[in-house]
Amino acid sequence: MPVFNDRQALVRCVGALIASAGPEVEVMVVDDASTDDTASAAARLPVRLLCLPTNAGPAAARNHGAEHARGDILLFVDSDVIVGPGTLERVMAVFEARPDMAAVFGSYDASPEAAGVVSRYKNLLHHFVHQHGDARASTFWAGCGAIRRRVFAELGGFDEKRFRRPSIEDIELGYRLRRAGHRILLDKALQGTHLKRWTLGSLLRTDIKARAIPWARLILTTRQPVDDLNLRQDQRLSAALTALAVVCLLLAPLWTGLALIAGALLITVIVLNRRLYGFFVRHGGVVFAGACLLLHWLYYLYSGAAFLGVWMSVRLGRSGATRAGNGR
Repeated sequence: MPVFNDRQALVRCVGALIASAGPEVEVMVVDDASTDDTASAAARLPVRLLCLPTNAGPAAARNHGAEHARGDILLFVDSDVIVGPGTLERVMAVFEARPDMAAVFGSYDASPEAAGVVSRYKNLLHHFVHQHGDARASTFWAGCGAIRRRVFAELGGFDEKRFRRPSIEDIELGYRLRRAGHRILLDKALQGTHLKRWTLGSLLRTDIKARAIPWARLILTTRQPVDDLNLRQDQRLSAALTALAVVCLLLAPLWTGLALIAGALLITVIVLNRRLYGFFVRHGGVVFAGACLLLHWLYYLYSGAAFLGVWMSVRLGRSGATRAGNGR
């Protein structure tokens, strides 16, 4: 469990892990050079505490813990995730029953603690996406995910040089797992409660800077096709339709018929995502679902714009390299 300046959540999350652990389980906390009293709080817990001398990010913290771990299975849990009862037993049962499986991960549950529309939207969206993903996963999630130590070592662990801050280091590891021919399981019964509180600002910064942009680079540079989770074909189509609807609305003053076209496009997006929006209604009512719908459309706009921007940058970079090569 990597942690940085998160004492209050750490105590609760470690407590849940210990309650789920048996005598054969080693619980490790890696303090990423916290500047508050997180490390001293962790030292009072019945865990093995490791401390990094300088802040290096969760990828480096997880790698450091893995280097010192004694078990054959590495379970990574974020310091703001309370694992459900029986989590460790379930993880070990999966690896015992499925010797062909290199890694397994789960999802947040549908009961996030943080109040507020943005927090509930973000955490519930993660739950829904993972619960409707392909069990034969194409990536990995370190919020609550396990991997065989032998495989983790063979692949060199998380890329701590590229990802020095919280980002898509777990997704990138999942891509390498799949390229190496390993199998990953999305176990939908493996769930934990996420304690993180989101604001609109933190959501936008994280989704754009730490996820959308580096994930787009990863997709374009590896050219590894993904049709799962929030990259499914219907999600890519929803992003395109939402962007087209906005363009139509902006041009509607020139021709009012474009407003009708925009409405039809957004209705199509609602139809494509009717299960998700119905899920929001069941977990918060119509008003909450309406706010989530707007946040979700905003997500389509900024994630699509981020991908387009990265695509153009990659294309221009390749074109420049080709021209330079031809010049030689």
